[in-house]
Amino acid sequence: MISSAFAQAASNPELVASVWNSPTLWVAISFVIFLALLARPTWLFVTRSIDNRIQEIKNKIEEAAGLREEAQDMLAANKRKIFDAEKEAGEIIAQAREEAQVLKARLAKELEEVLKRRQQIATDRISQAEADAVEAVRLLTVDIALNATEQILSETIKGKKGGKLINNSIKELPKKLN
Repeated sequence: MISSAFAQAASNPELVASVWNSPTLWVAISFVIFLALLARPTWLFVTRSIDNRIQEIKNKIEEAAGLREEAQDMLAANKRKIFDAEKEAGEIIAQAREEAQVLKARLAKELEEVLKRRQQIATDRISQAEADAVEAVRLLTVDIALNATEQILSETIKGKKGGKLINNSIKELPKKLN
């Protein structure tokens, strides 16, 4: 097809001259030159814009990756803190239970000692009361015996000598009983 156009143009030189004089051809050539002149700056502008957009997207992706890594580090740190806190709480509870058992044992021992002391005090008081009662009975027996002796002697021995004898005997009797 192109070769037939060349063949026709060679056979008809007027046709070739008329093509060069056509304004449509010159508008087309001007348009192509215009596009060629604008193509490089436009291409540079478009590629620069695309490169800038690509760089912005890469920066956002890197920032997001950094934020994700930071969030994962924070999550791991918080999980570690929670684990440590739970472990510490368990240790505190175990220690509190041990202290409660020790306190319970100590209080039971102290209560037992207090009860033993109170029992000993009660036993001592009972013993003292028994001793006091025995002493009171002994003294009462001595008084009764003295009174009975005095009465018997005074009935059997009459007079001054009898009174003196009775009084001396009564005075010496407590010395002999102790």
